[in-house]
Amino acid sequence: MPTRRSFLSSSAAALAAAAVSNPARAAGGKLMIGLDHFAVRATGWKAPQLIDYAASQKLDCLFLSELGPFESFEDDYLKKLKAQADAAGLKLYTGGMSICRTSRRFKPEQGTPEEYLALLIRIAKMCGSPIARCVLGDASDRAADGGIDRHIEECVKALRAVKNRCETEGVRISIENHAGDMRSDELKGLIEAAGKGHVGANIDPGNATWAMEDPLQHLEALGPYVNCSSVRDSMVWEDEKGAVVQWTAIGEGIVDFKQYARRFAELAPGAPLNIETISGFAKPISFLNPDYMKPYPKVTDAGLAGFKALAKRGHKIETFKAPDGPGKKEAEIAYQKAQFEKSVKWLRENV
Repeated sequence: MPTRRSFLSSSAAALAAAAVSNPARAAGGKLMIGLDHFAVRATGWKAPQLIDYAASQKLDCLFLSELGPFESFEDDYLKKLKAQADAAGLKLYTGGMSICRTSRRFKPEQGTPEEYLALLIRIAKMCGSPIARCVLGDASDRAADGGIDRHIEECVKALRAVKNRCETEGVRISIENHAGDMRSDELKGLIEAAGKGHVGANIDPGNATWAMEDPLQHLEALGPYVNCSSVRDSMVWEDEKGAVVQWTAIGEGIVDFKQYARRFAELAPGAPLNIETISGFAKPISFLNPDYMKPYPKVTDAGLAGFKALAKRGHKIETFKAPDGPGKKEAEIAYQKAQFEKSVKWLRENV
């Protein structure tokens, strides 16, 4: 019969073994899993409905990553959202879009970049979000006059201007590598130039593949700067022009997401893993075409090696298109919810 001492010893050994095999949980106790609301965008749900859905999935957090789900920016409304989330046991994360006045994604009607950032910071503060997410733009900005460096400079100006506001309100900015706009070295440089005390990264491994990076290498470069995330898996395969990327549910792509989650927890302890599945369509990445690579003048063969290795291991998969007709919207909603819920299940079973 085992003694109390031998039982405690064997239990401690088991816990230590579990920590080694699953450092994602060992690093911070629990890896927070959340919903980036854009994963279920076809629903058209507003913030209260998204809170209810996230609670029904027994998640840790909800990321309202854009302003669309908010029905008001008034304090009373935002306080009610926080109260609803608190009652459901959810932590809210919030954000918006472009803060770069030279990006095609920037909307002048939202005010100056500094005014827009002030709004995002206030919303985050009222909702209890530790971060306010924003973006530069998208890959098309790389081809504009001055290249991506010009846009990075504009973002740095705006972010430096709100440093005191961030520190006063206790909110950090979380700028995303968005739609192929920046590679990891570029986002890292932006954060360091703006001030890493109040600026971090909202890491997106799907968008990393659009910028021709291996998501695991991308994470290694940006991990210490990460304070939030919007994640999905990707399948990558070779074609005659270079490669093709199709985003997938987590566990259905080429990315080793067990390793990704482990390193995420180690490099960015306390940051949430928010699922933002955007599945079903393929994007050509024609890196063999010199014209395609012109907006990437600093990218070397070595800088493409990880992405090329993914493409060699991957394989073509089918796309998804909801059937036309009266049931199209319902089919899109069902597909998006299934992709998200499949990702949650995979993470819970494998991480």
